[in-house]
Amino acid sequence: MTQKLDGKVALITGSGRGIGRSIALKLASEGARIVVNDLDDEPAREVVQVIRDAGGQAVACIGSVAAPDFAERFVGTALSNYKGLDIIVNNAGYTWDNVIQKMTDEQWYAMIDCHMTAPFRILRAAQPVIRALNKSETEAGTSVVRKVVNISSVAGLFGNAGQMNYAAAKAGIVGMTQTLAKEWGRIKVTVNCVAYGMINTRLTTVAGSGATANIDGREIKVGVNPDLLAMLEKGIPLGRAGTPEEAAGAVYVLCVPESDYVSGQTLMCSGGLTGI
Repeated sequence: MTQKLDGKVALITGSGRGIGRSIALKLASEGARIVVNDLDDEPAREVVQVIRDAGGQAVACIGSVAAPDFAERFVGTALSNYKGLDIIVNNAGYTWDNVIQKMTDEQWYAMIDCHMTAPFRILRAAQPVIRALNKSETEAGTSVVRKVVNISSVAGLFGNAGQMNYAAAKAGIVGMTQTLAKEWGRIKVTVNCVAYGMINTRLTTVAGSGATANIDGREIKVGVNPDLLAMLEKGIPLGRAGTPEEAAGAVYVLCVPESDYVSGQTLMCSGGLTGI
């Protein structure tokens, strides 16, 4: 049986861990060739090796998506290794919470830079490549539909106390999605968005251990207050948080040929949660 994404080239930010890792493994299992990205070398290389051990193809592009030169390196990695570009998943992200009166400019811009500026730069760098590929395919009489999937959050759709920076950035990516769907339809690219609810990752585990994540040189506390976590899960109609594999499934359905006429949409992957 032919794999649905056989030969496609997929670039996935933040794919060394958590949801991004699951997206990379899912798309690779359907034949996509993956450009894996993570802040750190070890998790990215591990995902590359897992994919290769399963008979797939993958390479790593290490570094912060917020770095000014990252977008060109990321797109360049796909072209130098695979001579193509078919799927872009803007997944990399984290939270750095505070109420507005205590939120610093650094916290604000960290979320904007990661969740909005980085996807903007990646998509800007990809546009000339996709346009040239589309022109060649049109002249040859072939038709290829490419995919962009941006990652948002229920916080971006409904807001969430203590997350003005994150919610604003995640709302912005929805607007970016809808705008690019209008700009890129003519070059046969669908542009969609997945808004996640509570998904079990290292960033949403129970707080209390003092665990942190080093992101761009900042030690960011991770984890959710256990009482708050229980309350949030109680409000989910399915009664539990989602798994990274389930989160990856929502991205997958927007990457396969069956969704070639779906564009400009935001798909909620939240276990039925429709507000916060």
